[in-house]
Amino acid sequence: MKYPDAANGYVLRRMEAQGDDLSSPRNVEFTVVFPHENAARQFADHFSTLGYAVSTELTETVENFPWDVVVVKHMTPSHEEIGAFENSLDSVAATLGDTVMDGGACPPLGRVNE
Repeated sequence: MKYPDAANGYVLRRMEAQGDDLSSPRNVEFTVVFPHENAARQFADHFSTLGYAVSTELTETVENFPWDVVVVKHMTPSHEEIGAFENSLDSVAATLGDTVMDGGACPPLGRVNE
């Protein structure tokens, strides 16, 4: 499949090249980082209330943004769905001040060539 030349497109192309069946739904983790605990907890509470699995942790992975919030969404990992959910995350995060989208994790499932 053809994906845009962007971070998500690169990840999906790599997964597909490794034989991952991208038509199989799975849990996809999205990480948003915050400079302050209060904003991180508000963000996490918002998505937890919507039914998503959420975790908040002080990791200090990104300089000046020590608080990580991981939101897990069960979805088929398509460029469109990932982008749409990232937009949802961004719109909520923007109401809380400075944030950074720190990427996502999508475990491989259903290898096509197995």
